[in-house]
Amino acid sequence: MSAPAPERTFWTVDGNADALLRDLARELRPRADQLVGVMTQRFRTEFPELSKYEELAALQPVTTSEYVTAILDVLEYGFDVTEVKAPPAAIEFARRVAERGISISTLLRVYRIGHAGLLRLLQEEVPRLTSDAELINAVMSALSTIGFEYVDRTSEQAVASHQEERDRWLQRRLIMLDEASTRIGTTLDITRTAQELAEVATDRFADLVTVDLFDAALSDEEVLPDTDLRVLRRVAQRSVLDGCPDSAVATGQTHVYPEDAEPALVLSTGQPRRHDITTADVPPWLAASPDSRRTLRAFGIHSMLLIPLCARGSTLGLAQFLRHRTAAPFDDDDLLLAQEIASRAAVYIDNARQYTQERSTALTLQRSLLPHRLPEQFAVETASRYLPCGSRAGVGGDWYDVIPLSGARVALVVGDVVGRGLHASATMGRLRTAVRPLADIDLTPDELLTHLDDVVIRLQHEEQDADEISATCLYAVYDPISRLCSVASAGHVAPAVATPLSAAGGTGTSREVVFPDLPIGPPLGLGGYPFEVAHFELQEGSLLALYTDGLIESRTRDVDAALALLRNALAQAPASLEETCDGLLSALLPAGPVDDVAVLVVRPRALDAHHVATMDVPSDPVAVSTARTFTTCELTAWGLEDLSFTTELVVSELVTNAIRYGAAPIQLRLILQSTLTCEVSDTSGTAPHLRRARTFDEGGRGLMMVAQLTERWGTRYNREGKVIWAEQALTVGEGL
Repeated sequence: MSAPAPERTFWTVDGNADALLRDLARELRPRADQLVGVMTQRFRTEFPELSKYEELAALQPVTTSEYVTAILDVLEYGFDVTEVKAPPAAIEFARRVAERGISISTLLRVYRIGHAGLLRLLQEEVPRLTSDAELINAVMSALSTIGFEYVDRTSEQAVASHQEERDRWLQRRLIMLDEASTRIGTTLDITRTAQELAEVATDRFADLVTVDLFDAALSDEEVLPDTDLRVLRRVAQRSVLDGCPDSAVATGQTHVYPEDAEPALVLSTGQPRRHDITTADVPPWLAASPDSRRTLRAFGIHSMLLIPLCARGSTLGLAQFLRHRTAAPFDDDDLLLAQEIASRAAVYIDNARQYTQERSTALTLQRSLLPHRLPEQFAVETASRYLPCGSRAGVGGDWYDVIPLSGARVALVVGDVVGRGLHASATMGRLRTAVRPLADIDLTPDELLTHLDDVVIRLQHEEQDADEISATCLYAVYDPISRLCSVASAGHVAPAVATPLSAAGGTGTSREVVFPDLPIGPPLGLGGYPFEVAHFELQEGSLLALYTDGLIESRTRDVDAALALLRNALAQAPASLEETCDGLLSALLPAGPVDDVAVLVVRPRALDAHHVATMDVPSDPVAVSTARTFTTCELTAWGLEDLSFTTELVVSELVTNAIRYGAAPIQLRLILQSTLTCEVSDTSGTAPHLRRARTFDEGGRGLMMVAQLTERWGTRYNREGKVIWAEQALTVGEGL
């Protein structure tokens, strides 16, 4: 209260109005509690919507008592009503009203009705103190002036407090919405996103939050099944008190709500609900067991919001917001805020769900298109790894392949399609499929990449988003007879070569590692640019590592540092190729890849002269007999007499065709490895072809017979001419 002001002067008759007001105050002061009781009863009658809030109902009598005391002090002691401040309880009442989201007009109505009630009670007492009509009128007028002035002054202060608290309330909600935007959806992980929702809500809004998702939303299905299948999984929950209250459903556990329970109705209708809980009425779906019910009662959960998690027209699950530590129950504004937060979280959860589905599909497609088992052949020993990235970017289009070629050779392929997701995986499959037939016709590495470049350009024209298709590829051919490796690159990183441990450059425990000088051509899809071939010799027992750029790219180090790690890992590589692959990934990607990684580690073998027999064949039909004799002798030396008859027929037909249709020089070569290969080369570019001979044709049956007697046959071309070859399978114990 302010200090007493100079005595007021009212319009009076015989100057008795002031004295009467003092007498009125003294008369009513002992009955102040009675006045407060009357006004409290009227408050409960006029404002039932406010009386349901326990803290407002408790503050109202205190506010009324302070209000009555202040008015009586003004009347008795003559305080200046313009200097009177609103009672502290009235300011607190206004703030609590603002916290509840109650409008300022309701607050002012409380003031008007309270003022009118007190004024009427005061006016009713005046006639009991005097019968002078003029004096009564004067006092009535004075009471009205004092009352309205007091209400005007104090209501201004209450309105200011209400607005200040309302601004803080709105600011808190804006802060919470901002936090929800920045803290929810930081990853594309469904469980983590749901947990972020629970953490944000319990920091500022609720005391316990649970998040349930339809079990189907966590599957790999693109379309959610009918929501009548109400199996839910608890994916996240958090309380402001560690481990308390104990939820009836554990995280990770599945459960089903009864059809008539409120959560089931929220899920089926998609409409949120606000539910107040009393200690005597805990819903059975909230406390399924007696222990849970006792725990919930002990901690006093009294208010709940049930919010469906809806995104893109589908209901994904349900978020429950509960209060037990916060005294104030949830109100309508809280319901709207919870809807806003849950709506944002639902979109992030759906994004994570779709990402998970696409990633799973792309990864399945990627793995199905990669070799399930690398082919067994003599030329090389191989081990491989494919590691999808762990980031939100999605599965890429990295691939590798090992393709057996004629003449005991092998093709080694590593590629990387630019982009992520199903499109990249599908494009990878198309390119890998395109490489195989190009390899089967034995194109040189540079010619193969030129044809593959045409394939990518054609795909660009077929696709709507043509510019998005691009790829890199490294294609190598290793010949175990010459130990020569021929490599061409279309925008792909160069391989690494580690010498054998026993080589001159090795120390006995480590290898010398080099990166061959390889011309790097443009990526596939640009067109019109040539590719070049690099040739280098591989010693038997050395290591050749082919990889995609995901192995050496990192945000925390440069490429030179990565190549140094790669060099060191290969230098210390163990004898096992499988362990070598694991060692490379461990050394260069200890924290996991940020991009897809394909690694192919190769140990080349050499085919010595004892397993290769060569004969120069004169361009004379008489030489056919000599070629058969040469073949028989070699097969006898190799212990393959059982194949002599068949092989003689094959050699006879191939040599005859070369003499008749080819051009000198002609050469016969027999190769023994896991198969027996017969090769006849000449300098003619004329291609033989398989045809069905008619009954009276004198020729045309040779290649048909070769095709019937061998496992496979074919033709490859080189700069000197062509080679016709045929392979025969060997039984167990024969060959290498």
